[in-house]
Amino acid sequence: MAVIEQEQLTSLIGEIEDYARGYGLDFFPVIFETLDYEAINMVASYGGFPTRYPHWRFGMQYEYMQKSYGYGLHKIYEMVINNNPCYAYLLNSNQIVDQKLVIGHVYAHCDFFKNNAYFKNTNRRMMDEMANHGNRIADYMSTYGRDVVEDFIDVCSSLENLIDPNALFEPDERRGEAAADEGAPARDVARLKSKSYMDPYINPPAYLELQRRVQDEARARKQFPARPAKDVLHFLIEYAPLANWQRDILCMIREEAYYFAPQAQTKIMNEGWASYWHEKIMTQKALNASELVDFADHHSSTLAVHAGHLNPYKLGYELFHDIERRWDTGRFGKEYDECDDIARKAAWRRDTGEGREKIFQVRAIYNDMTFVDEFLTEEFCREHKLFTYSLNERNGRYEIADRDFRAVKEKLLFQLTNLGHPYIDIVDGNFENRGELYLKHRFDGVELRADYAKATMEALYRVWTRPVHVQTRVGEATVVLTFDGSAHRERALATADAA
Repeated sequence: MAVIEQEQLTSLIGEIEDYARGYGLDFFPVIFETLDYEAINMVASYGGFPTRYPHWRFGMQYEYMQKSYGYGLHKIYEMVINNNPCYAYLLNSNQIVDQKLVIGHVYAHCDFFKNNAYFKNTNRRMMDEMANHGNRIADYMSTYGRDVVEDFIDVCSSLENLIDPNALFEPDERRGEAAADEGAPARDVARLKSKSYMDPYINPPAYLELQRRVQDEARARKQFPARPAKDVLHFLIEYAPLANWQRDILCMIREEAYYFAPQAQTKIMNEGWASYWHEKIMTQKALNASELVDFADHHSSTLAVHAGHLNPYKLGYELFHDIERRWDTGRFGKEYDECDDIARKAAWRRDTGEGREKIFQVRAIYNDMTFVDEFLTEEFCREHKLFTYSLNERNGRYEIADRDFRAVKEKLLFQLTNLGHPYIDIVDGNFENRGELYLKHRFDGVELRADYAKATMEALYRVWTRPVHVQTRVGEATVVLTFDGSAHRERALATADAA
């Protein structure tokens, strides 16, 4: 099959766009560029931004992609960037049927970027912003030396996950308010919005008074922040003893981390939504009879499940289909949920026809965690034969550990919590009045990886320039890990201190 010509590709893009809009998809203008495999690997190594700042890790990623492509281990069919206008890159060696599929896939991604709530406050001019970052860092490299600046970027990059993804609904200038100036006048504690008659229950006076005492005690002993700071990068930007150029680079890293965070929070939904719509567009509108086998081969490989790996395309695609089917047949609501007759549930059908409307609503307001929590049902789990697995210590093989719906859902939700990263808060920036940094790991059943913890503490020390302490759990004991710039130490905390 011949590779598509540019003129034909332009016509095809217009055709697929009309199909997508006809289904109700709504997206920013999309600029398509066709690249050869070397160029698309280069762009991919920069995260989709060809004008990004230079750094050795991008070069390593490019080398990995080149070798992987050369050995036939992977192939990038397309990339799409959350921007206004959106930018999409197509591989020029794709066959016609592949280009049709990926163009439909791209338009669905663009619809998701524009309409999902978690992307609401992302920078829609990030292509330009990344270019600005690249220029500023290039200037710093020419002024202070490439090795010096690159070394500091290494430090910042190892801390880029220490943000608060839940702050994405706030404008950037409000993120990290918990790290307010210790000398600022005391403010009232945060209150939840409520009607006046419900306020004593929503904001109990005793609880508010307790929070005020906590703030007052913190200020009395000159502890800051008054409340734990979830956005560690913001705290460092505000208070770490950095040169102006270092502070600017840390701001860039933090801005990019917040830009990419919604994509990590919605990977299952975003890929599932795109896969749902590329299938719909192809099978109902764009597919020719002669292209059926090629489409089936590509589509099935996109949704393939490999042992030991979660395929976000597959899970999201199946969940959107399941939601549409349930809301088309009335398999939702109190009556259905409380029905305990298996045969009656299996035959349940009420022509409500609300499926399409429901999936558009879901696309707009959920992220992966709430999506899975709300719509991964026991019936879905059983139908798709989902299970958990673990390593059998006796034979050294991974085996099925549990098929119970609750265990499967719990493990999946756990993997999605906080993007899979541990919760780390700064609780004291002047620990024991020595200007040392004290952080606390919110233990959720999984211990910190020792090598990751040490590397992160070393990076924090490079920025803070004073000893760094992290409170966490090791086994049954609550311990404090310390790095003083030369050596790592560990000490156990008494029960009262750990509280």
